[in-house]
Formats: sequence, C-alpha cells, structure tokens
Amino acid sequence: MSYVLNTPDQQRAMLEKIGAGSIEDLFRPVPDSLRLKRDLEVPPALSEIELTQHLQALAGRNQSADDTVCFLGGGSYDHFIPAVVDAVAGRSEYYTAYTPYQAEASQGSLQAFFEYQTLICQLTGMDVANASLYDGGSAVAEAVLMALTVTQRYGQILVAESVHPEYRRTLATYLHNLEPRVVTLPTRHGYLDPDDLRRAIDEQTSCLVVQHPNFFGCLEEVEALAAAANERGALFIVSFDPISLGLLKRPGQYDADIAVAEGQCLGNPMSYGGPYLGILACREKFLRKMPGRLVGQTVDRHGKRCWVLTMQTREQHIRREKATSNICTNQGLMALKATVYLAALGPLGLKETAELCTRKAHYAAEQLSRVAGTRLRFSRPFFKEVTLQVEDKVPELLQWLLENGYHGGIEVGRWYAALQDCVSLAVTEKRTRDEIDGLARAWEQRRLAAQADSLLDRAEQRRSGPAPARQEKTARA
Repeated sequence: MSYVLNTPDQQRAMLEKIGAGSIEDLFRPVPDSLRLKRDLEVPPALSEIELTQHLQALAGRNQSADDTVCFLGGGSYDHFIPAVVDAVAGRSEYYTAYTPYQAEASQGSLQAFFEYQTLICQLTGMDVANASLYDGGSAVAEAVLMALTVTQRYGQILVAESVHPEYRRTLATYLHNLEPRVVTLPTRHGYLDPDDLRRAIDEQTSCLVVQHPNFFGCLEEVEALAAAANERGALFIVSFDPISLGLLKRPGQYDADIAVAEGQCLGNPMSYGGPYLGILACREKFLRKMPGRLVGQTVDRHGKRCWVLTMQTREQHIRREKATSNICTNQGLMALKATVYLAALGPLGLKETAELCTRKAHYAAEQLSRVAGTRLRFSRPFFKEVTLQVEDKVPELLQWLLENGYHGGIEVGRWYAALQDCVSLAVTEKRTRDEIDGLARAWEQRRLAAQADSLLDRAEQRRSGPAPARQEKTARA
C-alpha cells in the first residue's frame, strides 16, 4: 500500500507551474546549514498485515475499563451504555454528519439537536440549552465569557478550588490575555464555605463558578452560594454531574444562572479521554449571549413542522463585535448519544441509576474505611465519588491495584499539593458488591505488603547500622 501523496508526473507539473526545475531548485532558498544531509531515521515500510499487527500489539498494552474493574472518575466515568444508544447513533446518516458545519442542510441533524436541547432543559430545569459544546472544561470557560458579556464586569472571576483542576486551567488559558482576574477560593474542608464567598465577592465580580458535586465528590452549599452571588449582582455558574440530577436538585431549582456539564456520562464511552460533550444551559434572558448554536422548531411554507438554525453567534456568521464565541460547531454525534441515552432511561431510569451510584459509592467508602490507615478525607455528603486519605504512598498503591485488576482511582496530589496522600474513587451503577469487596481486599493486601516491606527495611537498617561502629572501634584500638 503506497502512502505517496503525488506521482512524479504531478510533481513535474507543479514544479513547472511555479517555475522551478527540480525539487532541489524549490528548496535552494533554504540555507545549507539548516538542511538535513542524511536520510530520515524511520524504520522500513510495513505491509498492511504487518502494520495492523503492530498497531494491535501497541493497543494491547493499554488497560481499559473493559480489561479491569474501573473506579476511575474525575470527569470520565464507566457508566453502563444501553445497546440502543450505539444502534441509533451508529446509523450512517448520523455518523457521516456528526459535526455538520451547515446544519441547516440536514433536517435530521437539526431535529436531533432540537431534541437534545429539549432534554437538557428538562434535565437541568433551565430555560434554554445550546446544541452542545466541546467538553466540560470548555463549557466552563465559555460560560464565564458569557457572564462577562452579560454583566459587563471585568474585575474578577471567583472560582472554587473544588472545581476540577483541568477546568480551571482551561479557564485560565481562555482568560490569559483578558482583563479579569481569576481568583481561586480555598476549599479546605472539601467545599466552598458561603462565608468565604461573601468576604471575597465585590461589585466588580462578574461570576462565581462552583462544581456540584465537586472534584472531591462533596456536595456544595449551592443554594447559599447562589443567594450570595445574586445579592452582589454576580452570575452563579454551576458545573453539575448529569447523572446526579436523578437525585439532587436541578440547577434551575436553586437559581443557577448558567449550568454547564461534562456529558460523557450520558451514553458516551470513556475512550481514553475523548471526544466528549460539553453541556450549557441558561436562563432565557441570556439567550442572545449564549455561545455556539441554537436550533429552533417552526413550520415551512406548506405548514409542515421543520427545524432551523435559529442562532449561531460565531464571528464568521455575524458582525465580529456582536459575536459571543468562536465555537464553530457542536459535538453532534456525542449529543445524539446523550439524547438517545436520556430518552431510553427516562426520568425513572435516571433516578434508579443515580440511586445505584450513591448507594454503591457509600458502600465502597464504608468497606475501604475499614482498612487500617484509610479514612474519609472530608466529612461531607457525597454522590458517587469519594476522596480517601491513606498512609500508603498513593502511586505505589494505585500501581498495586492495577496489577491486581483494578483501576483503583486517581491520585489527587497531581493537582493539590496538600492532598498528596489522597485517592479519589468513583463508583458507578456498573460496579457489583463482589467487585467492591475485591477492591477492599486488594487494598488491605497492599497495606500488609507495605507493612512487611517496612519491617524488612527496618530490620536491614538494624543489621547494617552497627557494622560501621564496630569498624570504627577496631580502628581506634
């Protein structure tokens, strides 16, 4: 199989067109000192069979959620995906138009996005939702840019420390060359204290961003936080877990102004980190400040129901000074999967999924807390994620668990220097009692192994310690 992009005849035609006699003439302006004088160090070409085998071998080195028992979280979760999701989303008419740049050309795509928007509004209790964004991190950043446009305040953005660290990094990147300061509010006890917010907020605060449940798994005091933000004229932005809304209050019920989320948990696989789905919904009065696309329903000249691209606030489509975002499309395929997932589960199915998650998460926390040296890091209510403090070295613990068939959680110390001894676990409806009990046994075995290693190290130190002293005494004699 040849990977050559053009033939010698095509190369000659192009060179003749630009007035160059050869490839050498084409690159003659490049200084001799900058030109490579040897062949590229690449291995010999492989046949299609050999290349397929090589790639399969590389892929086989991965340990996915299908190969191990998965307790990973932090924005990517191993939820059950009903077969109907891929059966519908995998149809060619959807798959080939997964991110259409001219959505108005396809009534099917527009209808799917309209249904998605409707379901997100019903899920969140908000007035309007767009046709999706790229992921949870970009959704937070776009919501903040939207808040700046709405409030016309450019002093500071308040963000709880308990918001996903990578979402906060994305936000910092978006605002790097803009006027507002991003102020991170501490969450020493695993949540944002409303009193800390009241001390930090002022008349130049554009918005407050919190995550509920937050990165540590803890529930925030969202009603008090929303009230404190609204009292000072700042917008309240909440990043929520869509599955949690089967049990918890919807953002619209506690006066959120903008609600955003990572939608991976709604029928999309973990896929090693993407592609994912950004969700954004808001109050109706902010509709014209929304980023991305908004699909509407109307009737055509024959009176038949149809769908149109009602609004698209990208600068390529409207006057630049009125543009709200450079989001050029939407995650159509992922949004379609979320639509089918929510329709398949329905309100009762979502509630049952949420209940299973929280019951199993609390059972896992109880079992793991019985292991000596392991305890809950925060004394707060939690949904499906929990942060545990351990006496063991976290990287060694997680490696041990992986070698024993468990993706045992994530290392919180990667982002929080004060939490180097903490592990965050997520427990979804897929996890069984046997799997949770197995994780607890492996956790305990690691503790015993670490304890044995420590005893051996101390014994070795005692054996090797006196020797230099005896040698010194002999030398003096």
